[in-house]
Amino acid sequence: MSTPRRTLPKLLVALAALSLYAPAAWGDATNRGSDAPAGGGAARYAARAARPVAPVVTGVHCYKVGSTACAKGPHTVQITGELVLSGHHLRPGDIVFFARAGAKAARVKPLGATLRPTGHGIAVTIPRGAASGRIYVSAAPSVRSRLYGPIKILAAPRPKPVAPVAIQAPDPGNTAFDTEGMWIWYLNQSDGGNLTKIAAQAKAAGIETLYVKSSDGASNYWSQFSPQLVAAVHALGLKICAWQYVYGSQPTGEAALGIRAIRDGADCLVIDAEVEYQGRYAAAQTYIEDLRAAVGSSFPIGLASFPYVDYHESEPYSVFLGPGGAQYNVPQIYWAAIGTSPDAAYAHTYVENRIYERPIVPLGQLYGGVSAAAVLRFRQLATAYGAPGMSWWDWQSSSSNEWGALGPPIPTTPPVTVDDAWPVLKLHARGDQVVWMQE
Repeated sequence: MSTPRRTLPKLLVALAALSLYAPAAWGDATNRGSDAPAGGGAARYAARAARPVAPVVTGVHCYKVGSTACAKGPHTVQITGELVLSGHHLRPGDIVFFARAGAKAARVKPLGATLRPTGHGIAVTIPRGAASGRIYVSAAPSVRSRLYGPIKILAAPRPKPVAPVAIQAPDPGNTAFDTEGMWIWYLNQSDGGNLTKIAAQAKAAGIETLYVKSSDGASNYWSQFSPQLVAAVHALGLKICAWQYVYGSQPTGEAALGIRAIRDGADCLVIDAEVEYQGRYAAAQTYIEDLRAAVGSSFPIGLASFPYVDYHESEPYSVFLGPGGAQYNVPQIYWAAIGTSPDAAYAHTYVENRIYERPIVPLGQLYGGVSAAAVLRFRQLATAYGAPGMSWWDWQSSSSNEWGALGPPIPTTPPVTVDDAWPVLKLHARGDQVVWMQE
């Protein structure tokens, strides 16, 4: 990426080596909105070890994504591009191991990346740091395919030169992000889509902004988000923001649908980028550049993604939250889904996201039968951490008990201890936090 240098507080570096059989990919939680620390991938991988079946690779071919190229044959692929594998016993969650760039000894640990299903086959994104050579697939720590290849790996595509765009921060307190909001996935499943009932319930709970889904991917614009909806919500005294789920395979098309929602009258736009965008830095850059070129540098945009940055090291936070990107960070702090408390989830999220220097607007959990006490505590923590606003996922999944915890005044007890530490990086870390510092 072509971005200006910036001065960041010095991060601590812990002298802890990364384990060969614990790549970040195994810790990723793939449920939309979930960020379980143990990671579904790790659990599936451990379970598989009891009944291992060795994968068999019979072929591979490069697949063009974003600005990557597939020149000089099917075995040539760029970093951040995709390699589609064929064979037997290849399953999502298996780990593909590549030679590590700069390795001069056989004992150097290879670099792993996770196989995942795509519309064009089971594929792996070439990780940064991978080098040309033979690959193998591992289904369990001691169960692996034969070596296949060689695979020629080229450098990642260079982003298009672009003049740095300085973020023009909106006036504090004057955007939809600076309020309490509620997310709506399907409008017709939220009070039956009756806007009068929705507005009445929202106002009773102190909700001032509705976050309504506007699109999915690059070609699926949702009819529920329209100029008519925006006008009706505004007439009822509420703000309305659009949110789009993005995948990174067609960033130009995704940006176009975000632009469409803004032109339909949205008060803000939220980019919901999760597991599908991992490793797709070039695509993220294209998306942001196209979006900002159309809507300007001051329109309020937020990123809603995994809250634990250190568990999702290849997510391009540094692009989405970088210069010219989103002015607001909207992490999905779903404490119960993570398996922890609101206090612990806040502390981890704020520490790991602090380097990106964007106002954090916490997105809390109103599903899964969370307690009213936990909801109240989440609101109290938002105030203690100085959040300009907060929001909740989501209308159709929330219970009357959870809604009831939104209306009462924010409690002042028990007291909150704010964690103001900075992230601690492991030795040889290669995640997005390192990318951010290098820029």
